[in-house]
Amino acid sequence: MARTNRTVVPESRAMLKQMQYEIASEFGLYGASYGGGTDTEFASELGAMGAGTGSIPYLGHLTSRDNGSVGGEITKRLVKQAEQSLFK
Repeated sequence: MARTNRTVVPESRAMLKQMQYEIASEFGLYGASYGGGTDTEFASELGAMGAGTGSIPYLGHLTSRDNGSVGGEITKRLVKQAEQSLFK
């Protein structure tokens, strides 16, 4: 069976993207590629910095390990949120 990478709840896409940028910013991964090392604290700031050009900034300097750590942290936080909502 082929694997599909589709979002079960399409409305969550924006929240997941915001979480991705927030975690990457916490890890210090995207600061140098947006605005020359600007210290960004929130995803909305990251989006606003690259919004003027309309193009996606170059992120080729990031390693698979760095990007994977962001995905792992997203999963960890989502599982933690789900556990908290189940046990309340």
